[in-house]
Amino acid sequence: MSYLNKKDAVILLADGTIFHGKAIGEGGTATGEICFNTGMSGYQEVFTDPSYTGQIMVTTNAHIGNYGVTNDDAESNSVKIAGLICKNFSEEFSRPAAQSDLFKYLEEKKLVILSDVDTRALVRYIRDHGAQNAIISTDVDDLEALKSKLNNVPSMKGLELASKVSCKEPYFYGDKNSTFKVAALDLGIKSNILRNLASRDVYIKVFPYNSSYEEMAAFNPDGYFISNGPGDPEPLVKAIETAKQIIESNNPLFGICLGHQVIALAMGVSTYKMHNGHRGINHPIKNLITGKGEITSQNHGFAINKSQAISNSDIEITHLHLNDDTVAGIQIKNKPCFSVQYHPEAGPGPNDATYLFDQFIDLIKTTKKHIA
Repeated sequence: MSYLNKKDAVILLADGTIFHGKAIGEGGTATGEICFNTGMSGYQEVFTDPSYTGQIMVTTNAHIGNYGVTNDDAESNSVKIAGLICKNFSEEFSRPAAQSDLFKYLEEKKLVILSDVDTRALVRYIRDHGAQNAIISTDVDDLEALKSKLNNVPSMKGLELASKVSCKEPYFYGDKNSTFKVAALDLGIKSNILRNLASRDVYIKVFPYNSSYEEMAAFNPDGYFISNGPGDPEPLVKAIETAKQIIESNNPLFGICLGHQVIALAMGVSTYKMHNGHRGINHPIKNLITGKGEITSQNHGFAINKSQAISNSDIEITHLHLNDDTVAGIQIKNKPCFSVQYHPEAGPGPNDATYLFDQFIDLIKTTKKHIA
């Protein structure tokens, strides 16, 4: 007999479209921008990724929870999604390494979980009509009240969310006796990014999202890093100015996802909100430098302006997304700076792009040798 208590629930989109399902557990109401992830695995990494803050996640895989959860798979210290919508929610799991079932893990955050939803129809609707705000609720008898509440939810366009997930005080990660030191600007950094850097003989000092260049430079780092994170990049005025000063200082700089967008904005290239973004672990990328293809992990709803990047004499486009030809990577000419729109650290996803961390270390080595 199932221990999952199911209640009637509704999904109301900003354009008035309604889908139905069942809420698991206590139910309740949650709001956010609705989006979908096409990954067949890696749900715990997705749910704990700070970049998903403020978003209601629709999983396209038919079964969620079937292999439980383990502390090793968390990408931050808590669940970050605003709500979960799935087809089948598994209360049992079969993974020997699992430490708990997914329901108990999500219940601790009192996350609103909807199952028994026609996710194929919902995802097709989002794909065709674009990402939009939504409300999910067990208050199925008062749609007018739900509509009123949904109308007050701010648009993701123009929304600054990095401050909600960034560290409040600087902290260190890795071995302090490592060969290299990197100052990382935390806009919502994933744990696997820190692990990838530390495994390459790097000692990292992680700084809050609004830290100045002077504060980061006081660590005397060999290189700088700007992380992934949620929300619109344009309101991050302080981070953009910090990126600009790092670039002008001729120190090595690597940016991922939101960090990539911040670097582009620092170079005068604008960003825009995409129709429904890229979220999954099978996105094809072409490296224009090597000519090789990569299968990548992605999670972003904003992108940089391609025509402006092309016309900017200081920027070289290094990677393109093969599905829609959007910019997936750039480097700054005559500066030790590069960035990508996707997630080379994966977690979840393939490891085709982990070479970018090695490229960053090589850039640090080259710059140090040149200075010496």
